[in-house]
Amino acid sequence: MVEKTYSKLSRAGEASNEGKNTSFMFPELHEDIENAISHNLTVKWVFRSKDDRNAHREYSTHVMGRFRCTNRSCDMSGWASKKVAILIRGYASNGYNAVVFNQRCKTCDTLGSLTLDEKSYIERVAYRIQKWAGVEVEQPHYVSKKGLPHRQELCEGCKRGICRQMSDWEHN
Repeated sequence: MVEKTYSKLSRAGEASNEGKNTSFMFPELHEDIENAISHNLTVKWVFRSKDDRNAHREYSTHVMGRFRCTNRSCDMSGWASKKVAILIRGYASNGYNAVVFNQRCKTCDTLGSLTLDEKSYIERVAYRIQKWAGVEVEQPHYVSKKGLPHRQELCEGCKRGICRQMSDWEHN
């Protein structure tokens, strides 16, 4: 599994301001997205960072990742999550972006430092782009594994009404 740790991404993709972001974007994974969709699409898609308006499509799903508590006085070393909220947006002229939402430490309520499971991110974003482009693609099969229950109060996606784990979730 390919993983990278992200806190706050600068334009160069370097981590900084650890534990201060409620969400992340991964423009450096755009080339991997392009490679994943290139066999089905002849039109290039463009990553649009910093554009949270003018989206004509939105889709909420989950990716996987690991988090590390950034509070040095906290005893919680970290946690894994199979339910990391992500909002994928589609724009006119084949633009897209994807926002991955942070989680908080259950011990001290501090925002975590994310290690993204890139495979799940690339797979989910590529699938959604192809669906929006009208390509008939088979939905990936995910084996559901039991884990700890999702804690809405610790999920930044839930706080923004994005996360599909919310009990009253209704997002088109």
